[in-house]
Amino acid sequence: MNARPRIALISAVTAAIAPARSALDELYPDAEVWNILDDRLLSDADERGGLDDPLRARMVRLIDHALAEGADGVLLTCSLYGPVAADVRRDAPVLAPDEAAFREIAAAGYGSVLVVASFEGAKDDSVERLTTALRAAESDTNVTGIAVPAAMAATKAQDSRALLAALSEACVPYASQVDAVFLAQYSLAPAAHDLATALGIPVLSGPASSAVALRDLLSAESAR
Repeated sequence: MNARPRIALISAVTAAIAPARSALDELYPDAEVWNILDDRLLSDADERGGLDDPLRARMVRLIDHALAEGADGVLLTCSLYGPVAADVRRDAPVLAPDEAAFREIAAAGYGSVLVVASFEGAKDDSVERLTTALRAAESDTNVTGIAVPAAMAATKAQDSRALLAALSEACVPYASQVDAVFLAQYSLAPAAHDLATALGIPVLSGPASSAVALRDLLSAESAR
């Protein structure tokens, strides 16, 4: 392992980089962050109708490149490519974007979780994947979801106040009905702390959970 654990972030869009890096800076400050960006990953998947075998192989090559060049851990920041992480078995940890957050939600034993995304497709995908992960963990947590289009406009404008306002307005009606909120996209993660304060319930995000998971995994490895 490097003197400073090196974490490679493999991203498909630039908007995912800052939230992932911010979480690592806060929760795993010893880590050295290395950004690997392939900004054709999503557009190529869209043209091909989804994640096909050549695109899976491309992501595996990116993962192997990161590890070959000294990464001690890898975090994929694009949920579309998350299944590739589960198929890759390497000596170093390789995490899907929401993998650690899903484990955290399952372990917490919440009665109900609200999944929040900025558009319907992301909401539906995250609700389905979280529900599947919870059932695999034998958890009976109820999962519901909402889409907040105003949050997308705020993230595109890089307006953190507007993002918090949009998420708060959408989530407040549900705050008394759920035990936690999960922010389904990395671009929403910067609002997690303030949103939790506004709602009075835990707000989880992929970047924060992943940073903690990588820190714990690599700390345990270095202690051996």
